[in-house]
Amino acid sequence: MELQLALDLVNIPEAKEVVKQVAPYIDIVEIGTPVVINEGLRAVKEIKDEFPSLQVLADLKIMDAGGYEVMKASEAGADIITVLGVSDDSTIKGAVDEARKQNKKIMVDMINVKDIAGRAQEIDSLGVDYICVHSGYDHQAAGKNSFEDLATIKRVVKHAKTAIAGGIKLQTLPEVISAQPDLVIVGGGITGAGDKQAVAAQMQQLIKQG
Repeated sequence: MELQLALDLVNIPEAKEVVKQVAPYIDIVEIGTPVVINEGLRAVKEIKDEFPSLQVLADLKIMDAGGYEVMKASEAGADIITVLGVSDDSTIKGAVDEARKQNKKIMVDMINVKDIAGRAQEIDSLGVDYICVHSGYDHQAAGKNSFEDLATIKRVVKHAKTAIAGGIKLQTLPEVISAQPDLVIVGGGITGAGDKQAVAAQMQQLIKQG
């Protein structure tokens, strides 16, 4: 089980500062969609250059032109790129094909997918690397979480790794770990903490204990 730090509400200097504090305790750093919108793929490049030992995920939430957008993210140094599960199969296939060429990975974000089980099976057959259940900001505000969806995809997915994101904090982490995803994605649970380093270290310890 791995730990991914999601950076959403920062600029590049702030992102570097946060990653510097927690780098020993995380496996993947995610350059979130808001950062990409504000700073462009330059944010991906600068974080990868500064922290070459970490995997960098570009949360592009690709909906179209899968191959092209994966190519551009790869050029910027992204190791993993996200595509939306609600996008067309041809978009996901294009993203996967380009990722294979570039030796990169594809994560499909299942946000807003209605038939989680059916769509996860279809996506799994397209050769993606991760399928992520995700309670977005708006879902969290409505009190939703992703545990049920995680159990569903773990039941039907045969090849891809599973990931979970959305509102995960230190106190809810044991419940997440017991659901056994391959990847746990934490944003505000670390970035909003007073002592980011201590929280990240505790999270890593819990995840390692499994």
